[in-house]
Amino acid sequence: MIEIEDNVDRELFRNIEKLRQLRIEHRDLDQVIERLSMDIHVDELQLKRLKKRKLGLKDQITRLESELIPDLNA
Repeated sequence: MIEIEDNVDRELFRNIEKLRQLRIEHRDLDQVIERLSMDIHVDELQLKRLKKRKLGLKDQITRLESELIPDLNA
């Protein structure tokens, strides 16, 4: 029983750490996009790719957050 709890704790810690990393990357991308948007010579394709990556990160963050919320029906 203790081994199962340890595995659950380790999994929870990994998910929380992954969520933290995703949030940092999302924030950093947001800052890069903001700076690039101010440049009149910006590569629009690069900017579009960064925005798409940022949106993908947001989706991952949302999915992971929902997994971390305890199931109220359980």
